[in-house]
Amino acid sequence: MAREEVFIGSIDQGTTSTRFIIYDREAKLVASHQVEFTQHYPEAGWVEHDPTEILESVRVCMEKTVEKAAAGGRQVEGRVKAIGLTNQRETTVMWSKSTGRPLYNAIVWMDARTSSICKRLEKELSGGRNHFVETCGLPISTYFSALKILWLMENVEAVREAIRSGDALFGTIDTWLIWNLTGGCGRGLHVTDCSNAARTMLMDLKTLDWDSPTLETLRIPVEILPKIISNSEIAGVIADGWPLSGLPIAGCLGDQHAAMLGQLCRKGEAKSTYGTGAFILLNTGEEVVRSSHGLLSTIAYKLGPNALTNYALEGSIAIAGAAVQWLRDGLGIIRTAAEIEKMAESVENSGGVYFVPAFNGLFAPWWKEDARGVCVGITRFTNKGHLARAVLESMCFQVNDVLNSMHKDAGEGGEARSKEGEFLLRVDGGATVNNLLMQIQADLLGSPVVRPADIETTALGAAYAAGLAAGVWTEEQIFAAEHKEKTTIFRPKLDEAQRKKRNESWYKAVTRTFDLAELAI
Repeated sequence: MAREEVFIGSIDQGTTSTRFIIYDREAKLVASHQVEFTQHYPEAGWVEHDPTEILESVRVCMEKTVEKAAAGGRQVEGRVKAIGLTNQRETTVMWSKSTGRPLYNAIVWMDARTSSICKRLEKELSGGRNHFVETCGLPISTYFSALKILWLMENVEAVREAIRSGDALFGTIDTWLIWNLTGGCGRGLHVTDCSNAARTMLMDLKTLDWDSPTLETLRIPVEILPKIISNSEIAGVIADGWPLSGLPIAGCLGDQHAAMLGQLCRKGEAKSTYGTGAFILLNTGEEVVRSSHGLLSTIAYKLGPNALTNYALEGSIAIAGAAVQWLRDGLGIIRTAAEIEKMAESVENSGGVYFVPAFNGLFAPWWKEDARGVCVGITRFTNKGHLARAVLESMCFQVNDVLNSMHKDAGEGGEARSKEGEFLLRVDGGATVNNLLMQIQADLLGSPVVRPADIETTALGAAYAAGLAAGVWTEEQIFAAEHKEKTTIFRPKLDEAQRKKRNESWYKAVTRTFDLAELAI
C-alpha cells in the first residue's frame, strides 16, 4: 500500500522578497511563489520596511503557492502537515498589543542610524565595544536589534508611550509573523526562536534566555520581549482567516541558521549564503567558540526543546548581491542582475580595479561603521566589464576575509576535511547560479566550492525543522539525505603567488574605505 502523500510548507521572509515553498516527503519542491516588497530609504544609511506589507506578502505567497500546486495536479490542502518559518534577522519591529499596528516601520538589519548610540555605549561601558561579548557573543554594532530598540525608545514617542502603558511588543520578523499568523490581538503568540534571539544582543548564549544584567544596563524592559523557544517544536497553530489555517507552525530559524540546516552542516563544516549580504557560518558543535579575529559567536541550531544546542562562528557581510542591485538600479550599467555574469566575462580580469562595497560601513571581520564604499585602480583603460567583474570579486574577497578569520579561530581540529584533506565551502543563495562568481570564489579561496542542486537551502532548512517537529522525518533521515543530489564542485585554477598578490591588493583597497563617513556632501 502506497504511503500517504504528505507535504511541508516553508515561509522564507527575506530582506527584499518573501517566498512560500511547499515540499513533498522527499524534500523536493512541489510549488512556490515569490513577491518582492518595498525598500524604504528615508535618509542616507537608513533602511526600513513596512511590517504590514511584509505580512501581506506572506499571505499572497501562501495563497498563490497552494493554487500553483493544485494547478500542477498536487492536491496539498489537508495534506500539509506543518509550516516552517525562516526570516531576515535583526530587523526590528515594535507594535501595539491592543491594535496590532506597528508603532514605526521595521528598522532593517543593515540600517546604520544607531551608530551614534553605539559610540555612546562604547564610551560609557567598561568593556567598550566588547562589553556584552562574553554573554551574547556579539560586539556593540548597528547590526543588532538591541541598538534598534534603543533608537526607537529614544526617538519615537509612540514607542515610549506604548512601553509606559504596557502596550508595546518587540519582535524580529519571525515574532511579528508568528504573532499575526496565530491570531494577532488577544490571541497571537509572542515567541521567537533561539537563533533569532541570539542576534538581538540580549540573549545569554549558554542559557538561551534573556540576560537580566544586559537588559538592566540598556534599560530595555523584559515585558516587551517574546518567549524564546527551540528551532524545531510546535510554536502555535495558524488562525482562521489565513491560508492553511489550523496547521502547526513547527519550525523557526533565522535565515542563516536555516541555511546551515538546509546544507546539513555538521560540526566543522561551513556554508556561505550569497543574498543581499553574504553570511558564512562554521558549525562548532556543542562548544561556544570565542573569536579573536572579528567573528561572532552564535547558534547554529537546536532541533527540539530537549536537543543539544549546536553553536557556530559567523562572519556577516553587509553588501554582496546588493552591490549587483546597485549596478542595476543605481547606475543602470545592467538591466537585470543576471546580465552581470556576461558583462564580467567580457574581460579577462578586473584590470587592476578593486571595488569595496562599504555602503553602510563594513561588518566582519573589520567592524568599521565609518567605512564607505570605494572603487580604486581606475584608469582610462577601465570599462564597465572591469567594474562588473570587480563587483563580483568584491563578494568573494569579503567571504575570503571571513574564512581566513574562521581558520584562525577554529584551528586545525575545528574544521572538517574531505577524504583528500581539502576544506570544502558549501554555498547557497540566489547569486550562486552565477558560475563565474563561484569560480572566482574558488580561485581566491584556494579550496573547492560545493554548490548543491537546490540552492534555496534557507527555505529547505525551515522545512526540515518543521517536518522534524511534526514527525514527518527523523533527524537521522534528514542528515542521511546528504550528497544524494547532484552537486557542482568548482576547483581553484589560480596559482598561489597570484592569489596572494590579489589578496594583498584587496587589503590595500579595504584600508582606503576607513573613516570616510564624515565626507562633506
